Amino acid sequence: MKTLYFTATGNSLYVAKSIGGELLSIPQMVKEGIYEFTDEKIGIVIPLHAWSVPPFIVDFLKKAMFNCDYLFAVITYGIYSGAVASHLTAIADEEGYKFSYISRIKMVDNYLPTFDMKKEVEKEGKKEIEHHLRSIISDISSSKEGTLKETVLDKAAMNYMLKRGNKPFNKKRLKVHAAGEGIDNYLYVEDSCIQCGVCASVCPVGNIRMDEKTGKIALDDRCFMCFACIHHCPSNAIHIRGEVNSIRFRNSHIRLNEIVKANNQM
Repeated sequence: MKTLYFTATGNSLYVAKSIGGELLSIPQMVKEGIYEFTDEKIGIVIPLHAWSVPPFIVDFLKKAMFNCDYLFAVITYGIYSGAVASHLTAIADEEGYKFSYISRIKMVDNYLPTFDMKKEVEKEGKKEIEHHLRSIISDISSSKEGTLKETVLDKAAMNYMLKRGNKPFNKKRLKVHAAGEGIDNYLYVEDSCIQCGVCASVCPVGNIRMDEKTGKIALDDRCFMCFACIHHCPSNAIHIRGEVNSIRFRNSHIRLNEIVKANNQM
């Protein structure tokens, strides 16, 4: 079994490790130009972004070929999963493959413009993560088939977010331009930055680099708002405009070097 995953703060990596099999980081597969996979079972473990599949993962899935008898997907999310299964199914239909099984697991929501990470971690126990994870693992082990039941309202919510585009969503705190009009509308770096390079190492799309002239980090416009750079900055120097506070999160089962290994594009 092969388990492909994308992770920013460790939730999806923890789920992928728990499911097992040969773990393959999607950013590393993209970096190496590997898009064809063969095994008896192949899985995709990814986080929800804006009630849908993250754009980086959409691009990967549109290029990928899965040679297997059983293709499954597990989505990690925080509050509401929208119609992510319908989104995955639509991508698969368009590209000529089919998911045998799609499930989801509620975990800590790391969306900084909306949630306080301290409060989210305090609520983690109520989400019964281990219980739901054991159930999903059992389903995959027995090759259970099926997908999530989603309503018309779920699909409408997802379509709204897809049309809205990839940008922060918090009307009370945030006034920004649409994605692609400049990353400075979203992120900023304080002088407390120590130029350690962690942010560049955890960015899955190589969007961060050290500016040789200024000695500071420079942000390009390939960001799809996974927030890995913000959550893992050791000096807490990177911020998204409109964030609730400066408290950060990483899944307690995952180490920073695992995130770096999964995402490093340098």
